[in-house]
Amino acid sequence: MFQNFRLSMAWLHTWFGLVLGFVLMAVFFFGSLSVFDREIDRWAIPSTRFEPQPMPSFDKMLLPVFQDMKPSAQSIEQARSRVSGPMADSFPVVKSWGAYTTHRDPVLSLFSSYELPNAKDPEDSVFGDRTIDPRNGRLLPDDHLKIGSQFFYPLHYSLHLEWKNLGYFIVGFSALVMLVALVSGVVMHRKIFRELFTFRPRKHTQRSTLDLHNLTGVVALPFHFIFAFSGLVIFGSIYFPITDTQLKPLHDLHEKYEAMETGLPHDRAGVPGTLASVDAMVAEAKRRWAARDMAGDVGFLSVQHVGDANSYVSVYRAGTDRIALTGEGIHFKASTGEVLREDPPLTPVASVNTFLTGLHLQHFRHWLLRWLYVLGGLSGCACIATGFVFFVEKRKRQHAKQERGGARWVDAFAVSTVTGMLVATLAMLIGNRLLPDDLPARGDWEKYIFCGAWLLAFAHAIWRTAPVAEARMAPAWAEQCWAVAAMAVAAVLLNWATTGDHLLRTIGQGYWPVAGVDLFMLASAAVAVMAARKLGRRAGMAPAVARPRAAAAGVEESARA
Repeated sequence: MFQNFRLSMAWLHTWFGLVLGFVLMAVFFFGSLSVFDREIDRWAIPSTRFEPQPMPSFDKMLLPVFQDMKPSAQSIEQARSRVSGPMADSFPVVKSWGAYTTHRDPVLSLFSSYELPNAKDPEDSVFGDRTIDPRNGRLLPDDHLKIGSQFFYPLHYSLHLEWKNLGYFIVGFSALVMLVALVSGVVMHRKIFRELFTFRPRKHTQRSTLDLHNLTGVVALPFHFIFAFSGLVIFGSIYFPITDTQLKPLHDLHEKYEAMETGLPHDRAGVPGTLASVDAMVAEAKRRWAARDMAGDVGFLSVQHVGDANSYVSVYRAGTDRIALTGEGIHFKASTGEVLREDPPLTPVASVNTFLTGLHLQHFRHWLLRWLYVLGGLSGCACIATGFVFFVEKRKRQHAKQERGGARWVDAFAVSTVTGMLVATLAMLIGNRLLPDDLPARGDWEKYIFCGAWLLAFAHAIWRTAPVAEARMAPAWAEQCWAVAAMAVAAVLLNWATTGDHLLRTIGQGYWPVAGVDLFMLASAAVAVMAARKLGRRAGMAPAVARPRAAAAGVEESARA
């Protein structure tokens, strides 16, 4: 089929990268935003703009809130298909309580689970959640969408396609194809190290685009490979759910055996139990961590089998001083505070898994490394975007002569994926500042704005890519770049107008979560203006009839498709 192995790799790289590049573009971009998802939450919900707090007192503050919690209406509605007969009116058996915080999140997230009566699966549950101010226990509005952690972050790994975990499988397959594209790209480019230092921006569009594609791909190659691989590792149990299918009986038996081995009860005793001072248990956990020379901040605290004689409390360390996602959990008997178990050192296999998970999820406290993550993700976006442009530039003259519309459609999808995605994101942030705080289902309206803006950007891209059919550059690129610049500035100004938190104030107070989001949008506006001006000039140029033979040969040698 192909003359040699390199040409087969070029074909694989081109077509696999094109088809799934649209998915990977969204994964890279929203993954980059998710590095600072908690900071975006602070920008989107002004009532949460205060400094991060440590885990507050369980006995004085958290216990009353937990006792007042109930399953959410959404969780109950979703469980209707999982019960035999009518849905219960009350859920008196509380299975667990949990509290979670990070060093970047000033608010405290509380979770609870309840036994589901008449459930088809005896282990099934319904859930409740609350968000509180850890300084005073005040309930914060749960109807306000946490745009960073509840929308951008899940969009990165699931595309918000929850049916049958479809989004997870699409992203997982795209990550697998990305690994193939990375390997095939290395095989294609025999002079890969020379291309690392080669960028000729003043050359014609096809040559300079190919240079930038190679440069952004090679510079962040280790980053792209590690993150594609670690993402597959993290969601391996979803892609291969053998513990919930073929091996479920063995898995359930192993859980019971593990409970016997660790001393942590697997089932409820059915006898009422009491709860000793959890604050005293937290103090003991911190003392033990300090004895091991570990930072003692509590990241997660849970109570299992609430109100039962078999109840136990687990206290996990935040672990922000290391990359590996480990909690060094210490578990206590709920009724007495007796230490039941202290998690032992991990096995080598488990250590590799926690390292890859922590490397990908970056819960550590290292701001420079976080920004390197952002740059790596954005370099992936640039690599994919330039790949789209190179694909169109390479074929549009031939397609114009043959009166084929393939290049135009690829360009339309590329515009709507690259700049259209930015338009949708900024439209959502603008809507966040304009929608009334007391608007019912406010978070849903923000999602509608995001989807509507993206659809409008797609319609505009289809309309304004007609010149590609005549072998010219589409003006849609420059026009949407201008829109991105205007919308980014508008979002910053609206944040100032609606909250009073302008840049001089946030920078002066050192409140970088909000200042950083504003500065990032202004920097994006500046880049968009530069790109719009350059793209506008190129779109106004007449299409070249022919290229010098040497230049054409150089491009063909660099990447054949």
